[in-house]
Amino acid sequence: MVLEKLKKIGFSEKEALVYIQLIRLGAQPASVIAEKAEINRTTTYDIIESLTKKGLISSIKKDGVTFFKALDPKELLNYLEREKVEHVKKIDKEKKEMEELLPALVSLENPESTKPKVSFYEGEKGMRQAYEDTLSSTETILAYANVEEMHKALPNFFPEYYQRRAVEKNIHIKCIAPDNAISKERHAHDKQEKREMVLIPNKEYDFSPEINIYDDKVLLASWREKMAIIIKSKEIADFHKAMHKLCWKEAKALSKTSKK
Repeated sequence: MVLEKLKKIGFSEKEALVYIQLIRLGAQPASVIAEKAEINRTTTYDIIESLTKKGLISSIKKDGVTFFKALDPKELLNYLEREKVEHVKKIDKEKKEMEELLPALVSLENPESTKPKVSFYEGEKGMRQAYEDTLSSTETILAYANVEEMHKALPNFFPEYYQRRAVEKNIHIKCIAPDNAISKERHAHDKQEKREMVLIPNKEYDFSPEINIYDDKVLLASWREKMAIIIKSKEIADFHKAMHKLCWKEAKALSKTSKK
C-alpha cells in the first residue's frame, strides 16, 4: 500500500522501494540498501542520487564508508510543495512559449478559405476544452443555456472557474434560460458576473442542450451526452446571431408576462 501511494505522488517503483528500506533500516551503506531492496548496486546509487536531489535523504561518512539515511517522512510534504511550485513554473513557461508561437501558427491558416471548420469534443475534459474556446470571444456571447444541466454535467466548473475567467477577460454574456432554481440563483449574480439573463417559463420551454454564439463560431453542447461541437463559419454564426436577437425580444416579453 505504501509503495503504491509513493508511486502516485511521483516516485518510480525503484525509488519507492529504496526509500521504504531507508525508512525501515535507518542509516545504511548502498550495498545493504541494494540487497534489501533487491536492486543491483549501480542502479541503487542512481536512485540514491535521485532521492537526494528531491531532498528526501542525506549521507554521512563513517570510517571511510558512506551511509545514507532517509530524512523525516514529513519532508515528503515539503517535497510535494516544491514539485507543485516547479510544475506551475513549467506550465507558465510552456504557456509563454505557446503565446509566442501562436502568431506563427495563425499565419499558416488560409484566410481565403470559406469552408466551415468543425471541431468535435467528447467527455468532461472535451467539454471543458470547448468552453475554453468561448473565452477567446471578442464580443458578447449569445447563449441559450439550462444552468441546472450545466452545473450537473460539470460540477465546480460554473461559476467557480469559467465565470471567473470570463469576468477577468471582460466577456459579457446574454443568456436565455429556462426558469429553474439554479437559474434564479445565478441570475441574482448577473451584474457582478457581467451577464444578462432572461428566464423563460420552464414548463413550456425547458431544454437541456446549450448553444453559444460568438465571433464567427457556434458552440453546440449536449450536457447529457457529454459532447460538444464548435462550428467556425461566419455565415452560420451571423444567422444564429439574428435568430438570437429575435428570440431575445420574445424571451423578454415572455419573462414579463410570467411575472404578472
